[in-house]
Amino acid sequence: MMTRLLLLWLLTLLSSACRADDPLVLQPQQLSPHVWFVQGQSALGSRENHNFISNAGIIVGPEGVVLVDALGSPELARALLAAVARLTDKPLRAVILTHYHADHVYGLQVLKAAGARILAQRQAGEYINSDTAAQRLKASIEQGLVEPGTRIVPPDQWIDGDTPLAIAGLQLQLIPVGPAHTPEDLAVWLAEDKLLFAGDLVFRGRVPFVGQADSRRWIASLDRLLTRPAAIVVPGHGPASTEARQDLLLTRDYLAYLRATMGRAARDMTPFDEAYAATDWSRYEQLPLFKAANRMNAYNTYLLMEHDAD
Repeated sequence: MMTRLLLLWLLTLLSSACRADDPLVLQPQQLSPHVWFVQGQSALGSRENHNFISNAGIIVGPEGVVLVDALGSPELARALLAAVARLTDKPLRAVILTHYHADHVYGLQVLKAAGARILAQRQAGEYINSDTAAQRLKASIEQGLVEPGTRIVPPDQWIDGDTPLAIAGLQLQLIPVGPAHTPEDLAVWLAEDKLLFAGDLVFRGRVPFVGQADSRRWIASLDRLLTRPAAIVVPGHGPASTEARQDLLLTRDYLAYLRATMGRAARDMTPFDEAYAATDWSRYEQLPLFKAANRMNAYNTYLLMEHDAD
């Protein structure tokens, strides 16, 4: 009898471990009375992780559910719906997009089919209809990051300015904060919980992906968000923060450091390779994705500062 009980206990532990390691079994973490989130991996998108590299928020109000971002594939969106169903039987009302980068939006078609209304900042329109968006989706399908038939889904409602939103029995504030990480950055503020969804304006626990972003305006956007009395910040990547000001400042300071070091090199006409090698990166080099992102971030900032100096 004891041997049989021990075997059942071991099988239960093994099953739980497999579920915990399966990126398609999402484990929501509760952050506040109304908010949970699922946390993507600090990694590049791959077949193995199903492109689960970004976060998504789950807001549960008295009258329904609002999601913040849609994750990086239709299969992840289906897993997100399954996770929501384990939390509540309230209906899905809407998906609010912080921006239209692939790892945040490729799950949209599943969520729209489930009845969600999609909201996004109007500046996303140019990207949605661009060759860049079409080519990125094509490459994602070819690489196996998303399944064939994945498509880019436009929003049902455009957001043009600061917008109060009464939905699911809660009061949200939608705050356009772009152009920064993207032209269409949108933050979501839930004052009742003192909780801010900052999207990819804040990266926590990893080096930000700056790309060709307008880092000067990004810093200004972070300064604007710092005026909110947030107790919790949900970043686009990495763990949620209960040290909101500190983590907003970490991203801000990284961007300022890029601009200061690469700006000086550009003004002095120091070749990029020489400038990069001479820069002290010790504050950031232990962060995940430093090797994958930092050199590209520095190079793009160098080009931006070189252009600004003309």
